[in-house]
Amino acid sequence: MSDKRARVGWRGYIPAIVTPFAADGAMDLNGLGVLLEWLHAEGMHGLVVAGTTGEWTSLSGEERAALFAAVGAQMRGKLPLLAGCTSFTARETIAFAEAAAASGFDGILVTPPPYIRLGDEEIYAYYAAVSAAVALPVCVYNWPPGTGGDMPVDLLERIADLDGVVAIKQSTGDLRRFTDTFFRLGDRVRVFGHSMDEHGLALLQARGGDGTMGAGGALGRIHADFYNHLWAGDIEAARDCGRKDRIALDAWYTRDLVGRFGAGPAILKAAFNLRGLPGGHVREPLRDVSRDDRAKIENTLVRIGCLA
Repeated sequence: MSDKRARVGWRGYIPAIVTPFAADGAMDLNGLGVLLEWLHAEGMHGLVVAGTTGEWTSLSGEERAALFAAVGAQMRGKLPLLAGCTSFTARETIAFAEAAAASGFDGILVTPPPYIRLGDEEIYAYYAAVSAAVALPVCVYNWPPGTGGDMPVDLLERIADLDGVVAIKQSTGDLRRFTDTFFRLGDRVRVFGHSMDEHGLALLQARGGDGTMGAGGALGRIHADFYNHLWAGDIEAARDCGRKDRIALDAWYTRDLVGRFGAGPAILKAAFNLRGLPGGHVREPLRDVSRDDRAKIENTLVRIGCLA
């Protein structure tokens, strides 16, 4: 194992959690606390806070820092915590990383700045600035639907050589690009993004792997147990968990991991709410799913076995 890989013990299923909001848009920190305890009890192997699923785009800087403080106070030391620190400038990202460190987080997750479509050299310079200034380990997040660009593997390789970068969340929709990333860089940094299906199982069995930073964790222990069973050598049990994950993934998301009927956070919050958990509402400009789409989500949960 490389020195950089060994700096962190991140592996398994690490969901990017939702941020519960009340109907008036206020953060529901009490509901968040209940949700955190449930995710921990369901065996998650870590948590990503204020990622895409956490609706970072609607959080003020003060709210994001308060979110880190609340999660850190409740969960620090219990499981790995990664803070979503994506923003439009390195200066802002560094400030969020400092807030995460002060709250007891174990690392940060960062996409290239969205919307402005940086070139490769600009992306590299952005990560170089963050890596040089931030004390926490960095997980690079390649998220084409949100950034408008799919970072080439050559660029990811250069970024992976930065001292502070210890992991890559590779969320490309291009299977070849994922496998190229995994085979070329997996011995230097941890690579997340394995699909929990036959493709993922074949790769994990043949070459090993670090895990999946998934959306939400709404299926609970099913997600965590995919890896628990895999590590224990019970491939059929892992396969069953992966099959259930695939049912939800195909029903709720497109091939590019975009929500089929509403934004991803809205779909996941409806799933949590249906399970009796405080998923809460989304914040504008997102909209909660319709009654008809909520019924589709409920049917999926019943089919999987998460609801009676």
